[in-house]
Amino acid sequence: MTDAVVTDVPDVSADWYHDIVEFADRTPEPVHWFAVHFTEGAVILLGVLLVLAALSRLVGGDLRGRALALAAPVAVVCAYASSEGLKTLVAEDRPCRSPADLVIVAGHCPPAGDWSFPSNHATIAGALAATALLLHRRIGLVAVPLAALAAFSRTFVGVHYPHDVAAGLLLGVLVGTLLTPVLARPVADVLRWRIRRAAARPDVRPARR
Repeated sequence: MTDAVVTDVPDVSADWYHDIVEFADRTPEPVHWFAVHFTEGAVILLGVLLVLAALSRLVGGDLRGRALALAAPVAVVCAYASSEGLKTLVAEDRPCRSPADLVIVAGHCPPAGDWSFPSNHATIAGALAATALLLHRRIGLVAVPLAALAAFSRTFVGVHYPHDVAAGLLLGVLVGTLLTPVLARPVADVLRWRIRRAAARPDVRPARR
């Protein structure tokens, strides 16, 4: 049992959902297979891009760049946690659970209690893309459209309304963009302290026999 408040789905979002799902159902079976696997695999690809962007700052980067690289994954986790919190608060049911006769590409609908708003996949995708862009412009420019496609795919396979994925993307981008620099400040202080501590240590050389 939950104290969450269930909100009404915007009519325009419900209409777009039905149009997208009906179009998806008319596409060939190989497209269905690709969409189902892409909706999961895209988040993994975005994670790889973030790792590559972080490594570019950790290897040969300045102190602030290294701090940003270390803070970025924490910001992504915070974005996911925010999404989970909103899901519990809003408690919007999945669109695929409403009309029993609706065919969805995903093949099955997530169980009751796995709420729809906002989309976790879209939130994580937005946070990964935003943090990758902060760390490495070229990698980020690849991650941004990939994140948009990952978010859209959640509606294409039938498990989220368009407003779910739009809100998830926005949440991920905002948390990733705003929180990463904030978290990087104390990380930079720790790195700076460690550098000073290492510099203050006298060289210890083994005594000659």
